[in-house]
Amino acid sequence: MNFLKNFIIYLLILFVISCSSDKKVSVVKEKNIETQMIEAFEEGYKELENGDALFAAKKFNEAELLYPQSNWAPKAALMAAYSYYSQDYYYDAEYELNRFLKVYPNEKNIPYAHYLLGMVYYERIVDEKKDLGPLVMAEEKFKYIEKNYPDTDFALDSSYKLDLIQDYLASKEMYIGIHYMKKKKWIAAINRFKNVVNKYEQTSFIDEALHRLVELHYKLGLLEESQKYASLLGYNYQSSEWYSKSYKIFNKNYKSKLEVKREKDSIFQKFKKLLY
Repeated sequence: MNFLKNFIIYLLILFVISCSSDKKVSVVKEKNIETQMIEAFEEGYKELENGDALFAAKKFNEAELLYPQSNWAPKAALMAAYSYYSQDYYYDAEYELNRFLKVYPNEKNIPYAHYLLGMVYYERIVDEKKDLGPLVMAEEKFKYIEKNYPDTDFALDSSYKLDLIQDYLASKEMYIGIHYMKKKKWIAAINRFKNVVNKYEQTSFIDEALHRLVELHYKLGLLEESQKYASLLGYNYQSSEWYSKSYKIFNKNYKSKLEVKREKDSIFQKFKKLLY
């Protein structure tokens, strides 16, 4: 029995000695969370540069989830949103930006997040004649930026975008007004053109809207109203082609400079034919 005990002890000693020899042992060193997060962020940035926006967004989301308390987390969330926006995945970008604004309300890049969300709405404007939703949302967002971040470059560009949106909205009113004219719904058409005059006086459609009001009121026999709009058109847009058209309503024999030029060109062309 003592022999068996001594033999087991001997085997244990040999095992310990063999384990403590100079043989190399592979050790797996686990990376800390911050290192993993930075690597995921850098991989996302690399993929974004390579044009794979979907995979880039995935890596940015991964970076944020790895270390949500880090200063890198809001940057990763914003980069995920931008990745989607860069490749026209507007609904995904909208979701990410709204989440960013909710989760990081005090982050320094908040003005940019609002601006990018405005651009997401703006880029979704496909046909202002059919869908006003993106137009209205873009307008609200750009106005918000102008009001709350007036000293930023985002406010400057928002102001420019608002001017374009006003043109879109005026275009919508003109389109519907002309549609009503074709259907001979005169009052409905007048109301649409009045909307342009009252709400979108800084747009490129104002002179045409005034002309349409001159034309429709004249057609309805409301000469005083027609003359009122003609005077307004003449005072502000006398060089416009629409003023010439309105003037012709009251002066049937009136010819605009363009019409006179066309007549002269036509006569000249006929004269040239006689020479050859």
